[in-house]
Amino acid sequence: MITGELKHKVDRLWDAFWAGGIANPLEVIEQITYLLFIRRLDAIQTAKEHKAARTGKPIENPIYAPGDEQRLRWSRFTNEHPEAMLTIVRDGVFPWLRSLRGEDSTYAHHMRDARFTIPTANLLTKVVDLLDDIPVSERDTAGDLYEYMLGKIATAGQNGQFRTPRHIIQLMVAMTAPGPSDEICDPACGTAGFLMEAARFISREHADALLDFAQRAHFNHSMFHGFDFDNTMLRIASMNMLLHEVEQPDIRYRDSLAESAAGEAERYSLVLANPPFAGSLDYETTAKDLQAIVKTKKTELLFLALFLRLLKPGGRAAVIVPDGVLFGSTKAHKDIRRLLVEGHKLDAVVKLPAGVFKPYAGVSTAILCFTKTNSGGTDSVWFYEVTADGYSLDDKRTQLLPDDKMGPTPVVPLGEADHQKNNLPDVRARWARRNGSEHDRQPTEQSFCVSKDDLVAQEYDLSINRYKEIEDQEVTHRAPAEIFDELEQVEADIQQGLSVLKGMLG
Repeated sequence: MITGELKHKVDRLWDAFWAGGIANPLEVIEQITYLLFIRRLDAIQTAKEHKAARTGKPIENPIYAPGDEQRLRWSRFTNEHPEAMLTIVRDGVFPWLRSLRGEDSTYAHHMRDARFTIPTANLLTKVVDLLDDIPVSERDTAGDLYEYMLGKIATAGQNGQFRTPRHIIQLMVAMTAPGPSDEICDPACGTAGFLMEAARFISREHADALLDFAQRAHFNHSMFHGFDFDNTMLRIASMNMLLHEVEQPDIRYRDSLAESAAGEAERYSLVLANPPFAGSLDYETTAKDLQAIVKTKKTELLFLALFLRLLKPGGRAAVIVPDGVLFGSTKAHKDIRRLLVEGHKLDAVVKLPAGVFKPYAGVSTAILCFTKTNSGGTDSVWFYEVTADGYSLDDKRTQLLPDDKMGPTPVVPLGEADHQKNNLPDVRARWARRNGSEHDRQPTEQSFCVSKDDLVAQEYDLSINRYKEIEDQEVTHRAPAEIFDELEQVEADIQQGLSVLKGMLG
């Protein structure tokens, strides 16, 4: 989420492009992300050089080769005269970018159409100066910028391309705990936020395992898979993954619902996704193997069918769905819920507050966690109702706690007052106890378990309100005469106010 001073800087950046003659929003976004990418590559190379100097060892996997490529670094060309800088970026940096990591690499494939369209040295200088003021070290800034720009042109929510908030992604990754042997897929990857966060989790939690040559090769070449049918998204996703030091992810063009999943079936051990909710597809344009699982035109149901198709037996998923999936009354809605409960193992339903995707969308959503078994296994389902995610739930989405108390894994433990503003650490802690003490909790509490028999009795309705109970509260009964006296006083006050208003006007 871009807010405050960073938002102001991005607005200034947008204005600079507009004044410089580039008004196409997607062109602006692409140029910004290319330049941010180039800046981050230089920062990564610098970090590698510092590490090599400390250890006395050669630079590991250098991004820039010694010699002529050094002039293509952000820290070098930004100190050149404006006209010289324009020439270096146009004639040197972008041709190099299009062949980055080899002619046959994922990056070269998606970057081969990368075009530098900033027309003047003056505009490039202004943009470079503004970008130098935008922090990018710990943020998926390319994706954040894309989200914000979509909001500015009022398309987010219509085409489904608003991004999942980072702290929600972190929660889903923490709940699924990807490991070094997983094969992870997001069939609607957008800017690759889920894949990037999974890569960060594995690098942090399994650093020793990645020292093994075979495991590192798997991490770099065969662990991460992302599909999208927007070429801009594929370029941003590729840049995002390389910035997080995944050398060769499988990021490719694929219309996940239209193409048969036969070639991808039962290939992945983990699916993380927030697929597009809006709209429906014609039967003719939908893959027949998905229609065989659930006969529907609704994209949110078709994506659930796709996830089940993609997962290996024993594979797990954490995916975001709109509330309608949980309680929809059509045959297709009931069929997909029955399939999750009876045919596989539905693990959890985590209800999210309606404001999570504001200001770009107000849709109510939930996280579904399930395991593909092909043989059932659902004994009970764990429910959690998130009421606070660390931000205000209005369009401003103001941060409510200090940085060290935000997200699902805060640096500082949260007290009860903090919990009222950020439930995510509690979600993670209680998820770990879902097969134990959580079964002792009552349906009046924030989290509880529901037996399979109760789900069946409610026609597999997965909305938490179907099972949540309200604690009995003491009700104060008042005499009718007392209420009537109050109403008469209110009426008298209104009449007096009208008389005063008439006097003022007359």
